[in-house]
Amino acid sequence: MQRWGILGAGAWGTALAVAAARAGREALLWTHRPEVAAGIVARHENPDYLPGQRLDPRIEASADPAALADRDALLLAVPAQHLREATQRLASLWPQDRPVVVCAKGIEQRSGLTMTGLLRQTLPGRPLAVLSGPTFAAEVAADLPTAATVAAADEGLGQAIVEALANPRFRLYWSSDVTGVELGGAIKNVLAIACGIVIGRRLGDNARAALIARGLAEMMRFAVPRGARPETLMGLSGLGDLVLTCSGRQSRNLSLGVALGEGRSLAEHQAGRRSVAEGVWTASVLRAQAEAAGIEMPIVRAVDEILNRGAAIDQAIDALLSRPLRAEG
Repeated sequence: MQRWGILGAGAWGTALAVAAARAGREALLWTHRPEVAAGIVARHENPDYLPGQRLDPRIEASADPAALADRDALLLAVPAQHLREATQRLASLWPQDRPVVVCAKGIEQRSGLTMTGLLRQTLPGRPLAVLSGPTFAAEVAADLPTAATVAAADEGLGQAIVEALANPRFRLYWSSDVTGVELGGAIKNVLAIACGIVIGRRLGDNARAALIARGLAEMMRFAVPRGARPETLMGLSGLGDLVLTCSGRQSRNLSLGVALGEGRSLAEHQAGRRSVAEGVWTASVLRAQAEAAGIEMPIVRAVDEILNRGAAIDQAIDALLSRPLRAEG
């Protein structure tokens, strides 16, 4: 795995290219915007997504998906809701025996599929893995210490990906719990919007800490019956990512929640933004799947009510606080 392709030249895709280059690998970024590719090649920077970050001159970029075809492995860093369209374009180009690593966090809204479930339809037969964890792109690119998890059903594949991409300040662990790593990364986005609302409404640190803890309980209730291991959800791609996304203002989902809590609308917050708050799309499908399975996820339900069903924020908060008292656990 010497030559890596990265599908998506946003902040996360660019940061992954930087990490791969630091690990001594070749990295080729694909973007659908030719001007972004030209800027990366000519000026060694991506100012639209990682302003101020100098890129290794060895990082290549292209707007032609065929340029990825000779790579040894592929990182998928496009937003979750665009992954189907992006990978359908690769179906005839990507060899059957070469690994594909999902780096997007979400559940496809129209199908209800996780990212690996989606890829089994668009890139069938390819070896699949997932890279997830508490990873702000700007900090990875700036070479600040970061740890994440690579999960693959074939643990040997996961270990090989870790050994190819890790460096002393980008520490990777391998796992065979694909379900736990994927669902942890998807669910935390919805919970981060709720935490942002708590901050925007100035409800205090006690409330935010309680929401993180109860949100983790919802994550467990949903993911473990689907095969996730509790220790995975208590690790980097579950609790670790949840704490980061519910605490750091770099989080798109937290920032959206803060804006909603302060009284701005979803449309006002999203206007002019290139980045996507994945929790917006995940909230409704996650709620539907939980209710169909008879699983209580009151925080996820409240976020969906606010985002997609016109509920007033104070009304949704009151509904959470007035739930019947019960034993913890």
